[in-house]
Amino acid sequence: GVGTGAQVVPGEDNGPVEVSADDDPVLGDKNAPVTIVEFSDFQCPFCRKFFEEAFADIKKEYVDTGKVRIVYRDFPLDFHPGAEPAAEAAECADEQGKFWEFHDKVFAAQAKQGQGTIQYTVTDLKKWAKEINLNTVPFNQCLDSGKYKEEVAKDQADGVAAGVTG
Repeated sequence: GVGTGAQVVPGEDNGPVEVSADDDPVLGDKNAPVTIVEFSDFQCPFCRKFFEEAFADIKKEYVDTGKVRIVYRDFPLDFHPGAEPAAEAAECADEQGKFWEFHDKVFAAQAKQGQGTIQYTVTDLKKWAKEINLNTVPFNQCLDSGKYKEEVAKDQADGVAAGVTG
C-alpha cells in the first residue's frame, strides 16, 4: 500500500492506497475479502453516472455475494453547493438506519431532473427524506444543527490525503 507521505501521481497506476473506512456507512458483509472505499459527491454528475451505470452491477455481482463491501465517504466539491448539505443529510439519515436508501433517493431524484449538475436545496433534501419515510422531526433537527459538518470535513481531508482530486 501507499503509506503516509507517499507520492500519489495522478493518471498513473500507483497501486493500492491505504484508506481508513473511518466510521462511515458500509454496504455488504463486514468480513468481505475486498473493501471498496468510495469518495463521492451527491451533486456530482459523474458520481451520479457511477450510481446509475455501475453501482447496481457491483452490488449484485460482488456485494450481495459477500465478495466486496463498499464504504461510502463524503467528498463534497466546493463548486457543488448542494453537495455539503446532502452529505450531512445522508449522515442524518444514517442515524435512522437509512443511509443507503437516502443515497439512492438523492441520485435518483436528480436524474429525474435531467443531465449535468442539478441544483437542489435543503428543502429538497428534507422532502426526499420524507419520501423514504424517515422520521422527519429528528432528521430535520439533525440537518439544521450542522451536527455532521466536521465528520464530512474529515472524510474530505482523508480523501485529499489519499490522493482524491475529484
